[in-house]
Amino acid sequence: MGFYSILFEKAEKISEKIEAPDFFSDLNIDQIIDALSSDKAEYNLKPFFYTSLKDADTIKYRQEIMRDLENPSLMENIKRFAQNFRTMREYLALSDKLYYKYPKERWFLDAAEIYCDSLNNLLRDLSAAKLTSRGLSELRKYLAKYTVSDRFVSLQNEIKKIKTDLSKINYCLLIKGNRIKVRKYESEIDYSANVEETFRKFKRAEAKDYRVEFHESPIMNHVEAKILDLVAKLYPEVFLALDNFCTENSDYLDRKIAVFDREIQFYIAYLEFIEPIKQTGLKFCYPEITTENKEIYDYEGFDLALAYKHSAKKLPVVYNDFYLKGKERIFVITGPNQGGKTTFARSFGQLHYLASIGCPVPGKSARLFLYDKLFTHFEKEEKIKNLRGKLEDDLARIYDILNRATKQSIVIMNEIFTSTTFSDAVFLSKKIIEKIDRLDLLCVWVTFVDELFYYSNKTVSMVSTVNPANPAIRTYKIQRKPASGLAYAMTIAEKYHLTYTQLKERIKQ
Repeated sequence: MGFYSILFEKAEKISEKIEAPDFFSDLNIDQIIDALSSDKAEYNLKPFFYTSLKDADTIKYRQEIMRDLENPSLMENIKRFAQNFRTMREYLALSDKLYYKYPKERWFLDAAEIYCDSLNNLLRDLSAAKLTSRGLSELRKYLAKYTVSDRFVSLQNEIKKIKTDLSKINYCLLIKGNRIKVRKYESEIDYSANVEETFRKFKRAEAKDYRVEFHESPIMNHVEAKILDLVAKLYPEVFLALDNFCTENSDYLDRKIAVFDREIQFYIAYLEFIEPIKQTGLKFCYPEITTENKEIYDYEGFDLALAYKHSAKKLPVVYNDFYLKGKERIFVITGPNQGGKTTFARSFGQLHYLASIGCPVPGKSARLFLYDKLFTHFEKEEKIKNLRGKLEDDLARIYDILNRATKQSIVIMNEIFTSTTFSDAVFLSKKIIEKIDRLDLLCVWVTFVDELFYYSNKTVSMVSTVNPANPAIRTYKIQRKPASGLAYAMTIAEKYHLTYTQLKERIKQ
């Protein structure tokens, strides 16, 4: 098939989204993408992270490359290639910016030399590595052919000859007053050492050094540029070769290599991002991707955005397990507030999204579903402009979600219908779960309505737990067990400041 892209095995039209999916902020995926791409703005990586894949084989294609890049030696070699290409782009940018002809051409020549050296070194490094991925293996084959092509070989030979010829140029400057004469060097004797030795005997003590140190600058002034023009007239053949080289090789950069230079940063950015998190002891895995079987699981999973923040502060992170078997489709999450329910819901969405773009995900092992659409319904502030109350807004949003969802979709809902009475919340929730049931959707529903757990054999109850010795202390562990029936009571108690902790504080006063 041949090498096409390090992100896609097959040639296809790649649509780069310029805006994040709607659910990014609800799931805190925007925080993850902002953090991992913050120091790589030149590559414009966000569109790669905004586009989930719909093909399981393409996901596996990316997973293979991620695994290869976990080899520290290979990763360092790829980073070195990227740094060299960054230097090449800086040289080209400087060449474009400069005004005088020959400095522009020399920086262009140096950029082309870096390009050739970088590709030869990359081929050498890939040939020495034990590659298992289709992507990097095909890239290696492509480079092996490209670096022996007539055009590439000719490019290298021209660069070498021109630089050799330029290095042999010697000339003399004859300066008299404000006039400068340039002529070829005629093997004149350098008497500076003799003069210094002759006057050494008169040296009595260390004297102030009046010599001026000249600093090299990529930008020539008009005098230097004029001198160089005169030198070019002394050696017309060498400078004509330089002129022709720059004209004939203005498009020397191979398109596939240029695309690779940007796309490989997708992998580097993500692996660099998770490395400090892995060093805290948290695990990542390459999930099995399923398109039909909805018996999904993840063991020792966690909220990646939260883990990133905690790793920087050296704070512990609580991980959780989940699984669905048989006809089970819907997680009903209940328990006290601030107990980790919303974090669990976010992590569920993060896992599936990260898996859908081919990245390793939090957890020791996982099997995840390849969805067609991912929907979230998290609490939002009321907007005066839409003239809707909170309950009406909840209903409008969930109605829109269920109308667009298919049996391949995932829905994550967090604390809806908190603005209405309990009986109304139960009634509305049952109507919604009926629709979810009919569509056979995978769903995570954080709610205070414990009754949803008993709806059908598709529902699974998970409860955020507390310390048995002190119910005010959250463990942030979400366990698979029947609802306690206290979720709504706890919500009311917290609303009216009647929880155990709140009462203790009031008694102290």
